[in-house]
Parts: sequence; structure tokens; C-alpha cells
Amino acid sequence: MSKISLKTVGMISSYRDLEQRGDWLWQQTPHQFGLWGNIKMQALASQPDFLLMYQFDFPKPNQSQSWLDKLRRKPQKPKINVSSLLRGVPQERIIYLLREPPLEEVVEKNKRYYQAATSYCGYISGPDDFAPVPDYMPAIWYHNNSFRELNEMPIPEKVASCSWITSGINRTANHRQRLKFLESLQNSEIKFDLYGRNLPSSAKSMGELGNKWYGMAPYYYNLAIENYAENNWYVSEKLWDALLAWCLPIYYGGAAADKLLPPGSFLRLPSLDDKGIAYIQEMTATPDAWYAAKDAIAEARQIILHKLNLLNWLSEFVTNFS
Repeated sequence: MSKISLKTVGMISSYRDLEQRGDWLWQQTPHQFGLWGNIKMQALASQPDFLLMYQFDFPKPNQSQSWLDKLRRKPQKPKINVSSLLRGVPQERIIYLLREPPLEEVVEKNKRYYQAATSYCGYISGPDDFAPVPDYMPAIWYHNNSFRELNEMPIPEKVASCSWITSGINRTANHRQRLKFLESLQNSEIKFDLYGRNLPSSAKSMGELGNKWYGMAPYYYNLAIENYAENNWYVSEKLWDALLAWCLPIYYGGAAADKLLPPGSFLRLPSLDDKGIAYIQEMTATPDAWYAAKDAIAEARQIILHKLNLLNWLSEFVTNFS
């Protein structure tokens, strides 16, 4: 057998926690050093064969310092030279994936990013209709477990009913709607455990988690509530994380999940209002729905790990490119 010729994939991102992490995504493969199929994920590689621009926020053209910043003598941010970040990778081998949802408050910014990407990237995609290539986001997840653990583990012991891991972000109307629903849910008689960062002081939270696994694995159900549910493309790690922890997600989001996952692998929350609260109360009253969904959850987990996985997506892209 001939030895597979591995192609190196580098990465840049405007997500601050990821920008300098050379090992990011290595937990999404059973192999060492970011290997998957015909690729080697080396985010900081100096001369990669392909480059992934992952939610890279292009600078505004000719952006000048505001008069207020000048008055305050605030140091001007250095201009970003995008070309200098591309490490000599040819344009046709540069991939731009936008992850953030097309919320009304950021639609114009997202459109500007897509337009800017056309000067540098050969493939440009995002989870919205106005992207050059509208498509689902390849799956990433935020459990610290290894790929092998997630792939081979038995079902963890389930000892509690329902959890919700969320944040107190309130910068858009959709975020504020979610926080209002959280308040209504906590004022109801439904028993669920809440985890998250920067939550309102009124929220009865069990604190922030360093590993989401501990706020999901012991629970039968998890509330997976997207910040955006208005199109057929957007679905995020909220759903993948819940399923990988063997939870039955009670999911609020768009139609993308129905197209990507097997029927019965999640429950569809109808709305963020009294009707939705009544639905959660009915479903979480017993673990019956979880037991009925076990086989579908198992199938969904394999689809997430092996097919929807971002590393698998990149490997298929490289294969199709060659």
C-alpha cells in the first residue's frame, strides 16, 4: 500500500482563545498531532498546504481613529495586514468559514466579511443565505474528553433530570429573549440545574464550568437553545455537546438540525414562551423520552463524531481539491 501524503492545514481565527492554540481541534481526532485522514491540523504551521480562516474578522477598510478616541488620546490600533497572515498559501487553498449567526444586529458586518474574503480565499462559506456558499457549520464541540473516550464510552450514569448551560450575554434582541425565557423558566416549578458565565445576579446558577461535560453527562435532558433560529443553515455546538454527553436535547433552533441528525435524536422546543415552558415540564417529568431516544442518540453521536466533524470536513475538502 502506498503511504498517504498528508497535507498540513493551518488556521487563523479572531476567537481570542483559539488564535494561538496550536493544539486546538486535536481533541476532535483519535490520532496524535491533529491527524485525520489525509490532513494534519497544525494551526500555527509556518508553511501549510491549506489555510483555514475560521471566523476571521476582517478589518474595516481605511478605518480611522474616531474624534472621541483622539480626544482621549487613546492609542490607535495597528492596522492588520491580512496578506501577511496567509503564510504564502495560494488563494485557491484558503478556506473562509464564518461561524456566527446572521443576527439582525450583525448581518451587515457578516456581509462585509464575505466580501473581504473574496480577495484572499478560494472557498467562502457560512450558515446564512447570503454567504457565497451557504452551508451548515462543520461540528466542533467543547467537552475536554478525548475523541476515543467520546467514541467508545458507555452511557454515563444519569442521576438528574435537566440542565441548561448558557451565558448572560445580552447584546442583541435574540440574547435578551433567551434571558427573558430563563427568568420565566426559573419562576416556574420546573426543576433544572443552570450553569454559565456572566449570568444575571437574579439567576439561580450553579456556577461557571471549566468542562461542559460535568453539566451535561449526569442529566437525562439538556436545554440546547440557539441564539438564532430563523434560517435553514445555522446549528451550533449547543446541540453537538448535549448529544455527545448522551443527553436528549430539548432544542430550540432552525431546520438545519432536522436535516443533519436522525429523527428522534432530539426534542423540538416549540417556542420561548409559556407554551415552551409547558413542553419542558411535560418532557422532563420522567426519563421516558430519554429511554425511547437512546438508539437515536447513539446514531447521532456517531454522525457528529465521524461525519459532521470539522476535521472530517477539512479532509474531504482537501480530497476533493486534489
